[in-house]
This record gives sequence, structure tokens and C-alpha cells, in this order.
Amino acid sequence: MAGTWSAIGAAAGTSRTGANRIELSPGEQPTPPHVHGESEEIFYVLGGSGLTLLDDDAFEIRGGDCIVYKNSWDAHTIRAGDDGLDVIAFGAREYLQTGELPRGRTAWSVTGFFEVQPGHPWDREPELVWPEPRAERPSTIVNTQEVEPDVRGGRRRRDLAGAAGSRWTGLKHIELDPGVLSGPPHVHSAEEEIFVVLEGDGTLQLTPPGLHSEPEEQAVRKGSVVARPAGTGVAHAFRAGDSGLTLIAWGTRDPNDICWYPRSQKIFWRGVGVVGRIEQLDYWEGEELE
Repeated sequence: MAGTWSAIGAAAGTSRTGANRIELSPGEQPTPPHVHGESEEIFYVLGGSGLTLLDDDAFEIRGGDCIVYKNSWDAHTIRAGDDGLDVIAFGAREYLQTGELPRGRTAWSVTGFFEVQPGHPWDREPELVWPEPRAERPSTIVNTQEVEPDVRGGRRRRDLAGAAGSRWTGLKHIELDPGVLSGPPHVHSAEEEIFVVLEGDGTLQLTPPGLHSEPEEQAVRKGSVVARPAGTGVAHAFRAGDSGLTLIAWGTRDPNDICWYPRSQKIFWRGVGVVGRIEQLDYWEGEELE
């Protein structure tokens, strides 16, 4: 097991989620086969080729693939092919509810207690014998070019994770023509988002709270990573530069999320699919103070 890991999400300031770039040389495997209890993982293949393991079956993966690893589902890992493999792994951070008794070297969870062992658990992993890849890939693996885009005014959006059957998180591939905005500036109350620029250049526009606030602009280019934690009150959007802009957008699907669009004064209760427009008032307006 080997690989080069870059914690690009943490470097960009994520809060409750993460994104890791994993670069593998030919034949390298970054982790043992594993299953997450709560966290759904989504991998996007930047380049190269290789295999992914799902329980006892192997499948080929290549550049532009989106792979959804459902929580409490198949044991999974990846391995690089002859030309190496470069992926980004997205997922929510998973915190186990455990308590430890350090003097007795025991810990407990909701199902009972267990002994705390020294060392690293990977040291106990048996050598993995990879099976021959199966010809037909499962529905949880899709390639970007296989997903029909939603085309609107110079924007082409592909819901990769939805096409691959994700349940708790999402990943979209977005292509913008020169000068086009990714969408209306907005801010989330509960959803955290991570953006990675794949091609081109442009600007990230951040609009602070306030009726007449002007957006602040930050240049982005290929390789830029942008984290937008929930509840900041700062609306965000991307505008493509002269060469256009291609990016992937990953986010949690929190049913409690409320999305605010400051330009149109609209509010979207995402868990129930209701959109409304409200009148923006001063916090103290209409209040009587004695």
C-alpha cells in the first residue's frame, strides 16, 4: 500500500467535510478494502487508469469517472494501472462515538467494549489478491461523457453523483463558456461545498451580507480548490474567464439546508422543495423596546 496524499479540502478551510487528492504510481494501492458506517465517499478520476475493488469484484476506472461508494455497502479500494492513477476523494468527516479507558486499554461503543491495540490496523491486513476485472461496470460508476448535460445559457451541468446513485452527497461537473456565471450567488445554512477547478480560469465572487453589498473577486485557475462551509452568510458564485471554466462541485445533501439568494431576495427550503421571496427587513424593524 502506497500513494501520495494531499489534503486539499483541509487546506482550503473545510469544516465538517474533506477532499483528498490521491496520486498513485503504477501498481500502488492507497488503502485496504474498507467500509464506512456513515460517510458516503465519492471519487472523481482526474487522470490515468486502474481498478476499483467492490467486495470480491474488480472494475476498470479511467479519467473522467465518478465512483460512488455508498456507506455501509461494499468494501472498496483502488489500484493504479500501468499509467498511474490520480483521483480526488470527497466525503463527510466521520466521528465515532466512543470512549476510552487508557489505564485498562479498553474502549466502548454502542455495541459493547473492545481492547485498544498498539500500532496501526493496516499492519494486520492480509495481502490482497486482485481478481480479474469484470467487463460490465456497476451503476455506481459513470463517466462524465456518459451523463447528459443540463444546458442553460452557456452552462453545461452534469449530475454525476446522481447518475451513479449517491444518497447523501452530490457531485456535479460544470462547464462555463467565457464570461458566464455558474449560477445565481447563494449561501447555504447547512450544506458544505467544495469546488475544484479542472480547466480554464475565472473568478470566485464572494458577496458579504447586506442589501447593497458588492462582491469581492478572487482569481481561480486550473488546480484551485475552494471550500464554502455552511452558515457563513457570504454568497458565492463563479464567473468564467476568457478561456472558459470547468469545475467539479461536491456538497452534502442536508435536508435541513436553507439556501438564500441575495440578488433576488429568494429563499429555498431544500428539504421540502419550497421556494419563496421575502422582504428584507432590519433585524430591529417593527420591534418595540421598553
